[in-house]
Amino acid sequence: MDSPNPPEAGTSPADTVVALDARAKRSLLWLIASSFFMQMLDSTIVNTAAPSIAAALAVSPLSIKTALISYTLSLAVFIPLSSWLADRFGTRRVFWAAIAIFTASSLACGLAQNLTMLVASRIVQGFGGAMMMPVGRLAILRSFSKAEFVSAMAFATIPGLIGPAIGPFLGGVFSTWLSWRMIFLVNLPFGLVGLWMTRRHMPDYRASSTTPLDLTGFALFGLGVGGLSWGLEQVVEGQYVRTLLIGAPAIALLVVYAWRSLRIAHPIVDLHLLRIASFRIGINGSFTTRLGVGGIYFLLTLLFQVGFGYSPVMAGLLQTPQAIAMLSTRFFVASIIRHLGYRRVLVVNTALAGLMILSFATFDANTPIWRLCTQVFLFGMVMSIQYTAVNTLGFVDLVPAQASMGSSMSSTAQNLSISFGVAFGSLLMAAFLPVGAGSGESYIGAFHATVIILGIVTILSSAVFYRLPRAAAA
Repeated sequence: MDSPNPPEAGTSPADTVVALDARAKRSLLWLIASSFFMQMLDSTIVNTAAPSIAAALAVSPLSIKTALISYTLSLAVFIPLSSWLADRFGTRRVFWAAIAIFTASSLACGLAQNLTMLVASRIVQGFGGAMMMPVGRLAILRSFSKAEFVSAMAFATIPGLIGPAIGPFLGGVFSTWLSWRMIFLVNLPFGLVGLWMTRRHMPDYRASSTTPLDLTGFALFGLGVGGLSWGLEQVVEGQYVRTLLIGAPAIALLVVYAWRSLRIAHPIVDLHLLRIASFRIGINGSFTTRLGVGGIYFLLTLLFQVGFGYSPVMAGLLQTPQAIAMLSTRFFVASIIRHLGYRRVLVVNTALAGLMILSFATFDANTPIWRLCTQVFLFGMVMSIQYTAVNTLGFVDLVPAQASMGSSMSSTAQNLSISFGVAFGSLLMAAFLPVGAGSGESYIGAFHATVIILGIVTILSSAVFYRLPRAAAA
């Protein structure tokens, strides 16, 4: 079994980076990459098949939104637990349990006979997914030196970023030619292989002494984050009064949590980490950037299907170039960051991402396929660099003892920022669509106006990274 040697007496694995041999590191990265891919694929593949699921379960298509919301809410609520669980029970045991729960609940989703069963299974699936990404990132942070970390994260996370690119295509294929149940059952082989690989290749890091679980803080933070995520979903549905009724108490709970967490010794989410410049700017920059880019996958799928009249399969194929770009870019993204530095890369690349979003305003029904694919490919390259840089920036100045908490906080912020991005893009589309619009031209016009605003917002968000000290994350 490829695992680190036991630490010497008096030391804690949580406080050191344990050296693994090259083979063990490579195996660990493939394990983390496959789990990230499975989770990210699952989060996007359902969207395209929502009408088919609704028809099979005899409910309205709008009702399927509950199954999507329940997964997101579960992720947001349970991610903060991952830090304490990993320190208490060890990364190997928690990661194995996370994959097992995710795989079993995927099977339950695929066998669901009604909407209630599907929603319950998605909640459990979200709990498993909430443990996967933070614990996987934690294992990488404790297994690789700072000089290796960017390259390691680039390898591990890029396959996960391919999921949103090919998810709509696979969802269209399954719902058109096979069965919507395959959307969930496709996780089973990945999960079984992941369980076997975890036993063999996941190092078993844990803290030498575990702090008490902050149950009060978990309740405050979980209800606050969960309520905020739910409120954002109500914005997408145009339920603004309900958004206020849910969102205002959620924000109040988060304010109470922040006040309390800064006054106790071991909070479930340690806000003191925000004092580290690179970690704080990494989280803030991730949020502001995703406000502009977070809804692009969804909006492009809407444009291709509703605006241009393409089939779900064709709409998914048109986003495949993003996956190809992300795969190819990962081979040199670490070198770009190493030679140019985080500050320069993130300032310039964020602006480039905004310009690429603005370029989508040139799409219309007569745009040739080759140009659609080229621009989508270039956008994928830019976003590959962006996500790799942002996802690693917050960790390069953390000491190993802070890794577990930092991974949990980063994952929570990432999921919230994605929700904000989708909600913001959907709000803009709804605002620019004429009342009762049903024609493709109306959707194309609304898409153009939306991406112009999203592009400008993304360009402006590059200013966040100007505050990154040049010496930070060196």
